[in-house]
Amino acid sequence: MLQSSAYLAAEKKVAIAAVLTASRLCQSVFKTLVSSETVLKGDKSPVTVADFAAQSLVNRALQRHFPNDAIVGEEDAADLHADPALRDRVLALVNANSGEAAVTGQEMCNFIDLGSSAGGSVGRFWTLDPIDGTKGFLRGEQYAVCLALIVDGKVELGVLGCPNLPVDLSKPDGERGSLFVATRNGGAYQRSFSSEILHKIHTTNADKASNTKFCESVEAGHSSQSDAANVAGLLGITQQSIRMDSQCKYGILSRGDAGIYLRLPVSDTYEEKIWDHAGGSLIVEESGGVVTDIEGMPLDFGVGRTLKNNKGVVAAGKLIHTEVMEAVNYLLE
Repeated sequence: MLQSSAYLAAEKKVAIAAVLTASRLCQSVFKTLVSSETVLKGDKSPVTVADFAAQSLVNRALQRHFPNDAIVGEEDAADLHADPALRDRVLALVNANSGEAAVTGQEMCNFIDLGSSAGGSVGRFWTLDPIDGTKGFLRGEQYAVCLALIVDGKVELGVLGCPNLPVDLSKPDGERGSLFVATRNGGAYQRSFSSEILHKIHTTNADKASNTKFCESVEAGHSSQSDAANVAGLLGITQQSIRMDSQCKYGILSRGDAGIYLRLPVSDTYEEKIWDHAGGSLIVEESGGVVTDIEGMPLDFGVGRTLKNNKGVVAAGKLIHTEVMEAVNYLLE
């Protein structure tokens, strides 16, 4: 049953505005710090500055509009308290990009630390990854600002801002800046950063996995790429995989650029963070796809800051998810 278009209308409006503000801040940081400074290998200072600033801006907006909602954020302000020079650098960036009254360093840190909630299965909370895909950010490739609203353990709203993602992947030199949004039972939509017009999106309608392609992480440490390659072989997939960082992968899956996204475990003990999957998983589901763990179980966002009840992620178009699951299970048995 479709929800009324008024469902979470206020939350959606605030979330889109906050994600766009944070995304544009990140674009500004890349242009002024990464492009103009010589970033030494292993130097993450530009992305650190952007991370803190983006979380401060988003949390400030959430607190102003929904003061009773908790927030599960990736960052805390401990490093800023320990490094006044870094704090001042982040503060200058926040005040230059917020479009609102200036805040003090302490106020900014307080906004960042609003993200300390433990989450859980009761009530409302937001989960935020201010920059998902830090290496992609530093390379000038794909990263995302990811925000989701979780109510009683279920993701009800997801917004992804993907500053470098082409609006049309077949036109890599065309307009960049893709924003994805979905509400539960309300469908999934895409818009560009430059236009408020929302376009409904759909996952692939392919009924055989061999007619699709994978999207997977650039970083081998995030998912077993060798296992993914073996799954692709079992499924008869010959098309080149799309490799990119961040939840942008959920975005391209939701609009049919790829048919399968696997995040296969690289260790028995690793627990996925909820902010890495909440928004993207809902957007794929609302665009007609299926998202489970490697055992076919729904992702459980109600047990804290991690997906401790799940192992890995299997996301695919509805008509091929079962086929993909069979190949994954065969391989991992």
